[in-house]
Amino acid sequence: MKAIDRAVTKFCYKHPNFGVRNLMLYIIAGSGLVYIINLMDTTATFMLYINFNPRLILRGQVWRLVTFLFMPVDSSPLWEIVALYFYYFIGSNLERQWGTARFTIYYFTGVLMNILFGFAAYYIPALLGSDTGVISQLQAMFMTSSYLNLSMFFAFASIWPDAIVRLFFIIPIKMKWAAWIDAAFFAYNILAGMWYFPYNLLPLVAILNFFLFCWGNLKINFKRDRGYSKRRSQFNSAIHQAKNEERMHGYRHKCEVCGRTDVSDPDLEFRYCSRCQGYHCYCADHINTHIHHTE
Repeated sequence: MKAIDRAVTKFCYKHPNFGVRNLMLYIIAGSGLVYIINLMDTTATFMLYINFNPRLILRGQVWRLVTFLFMPVDSSPLWEIVALYFYYFIGSNLERQWGTARFTIYYFTGVLMNILFGFAAYYIPALLGSDTGVISQLQAMFMTSSYLNLSMFFAFASIWPDAIVRLFFIIPIKMKWAAWIDAAFFAYNILAGMWYFPYNLLPLVAILNFFLFCWGNLKINFKRDRGYSKRRSQFNSAIHQAKNEERMHGYRHKCEVCGRTDVSDPDLEFRYCSRCQGYHCYCADHINTHIHHTE
């Protein structure tokens, strides 16, 4: 994964103009258009001409390699609008952060992985004697860009874990927690869709694409969180120790350099150093002249 990330970074550096600018705008516009056409289609045949079907693709209907990306997310107009809005919000921010080249590679790598999965999920069961008609129906149901688009939440959270989004436009929630909700949704679909094997594994394809491009960010976030937890534990321990000393000696503040307290010198000002690691108090005479604690 590290080698792939370096190769992509090097390619993007050498080809800054590569890619489709505002890619998610085209994806969302195409999805919205397909949704509207499908609503107006009284014969219910429009989707039959754009869904993913490996057999028909090999017979020359190559547009299906692209049009399956625009399959509707939900039958409800409200949820379709909400989903498309969030896809655009996440995708456009990732493009601004990564650059057009890297985001285009990320998205179309996910598309390619979905296509390869779709061909394997069609022809391997067919070679083993499964009914190709049933397989085609499953392909039409599951082969969409939904999981790929949802996996962008993971990428967004790996970059901005503490960013606040509003769930249902009302409930404020940090992006890292929204990503965990997304992960729970993926896990539920994998387990609940066991009857539709192997199509219940499509979420794993999207997650693999995420790991290929965002593993470095995950490692950085993990190290940062471990460091924060350690510092937090040290700080809480120091506070607990300070409170014990306060109860034992009857003072609240004591300078760690000269030993004066708010009892012995009531008019003396005491402060806590923000540069020291832990919870360390100093009087006004030593707050700027002491040696900082690093452990």
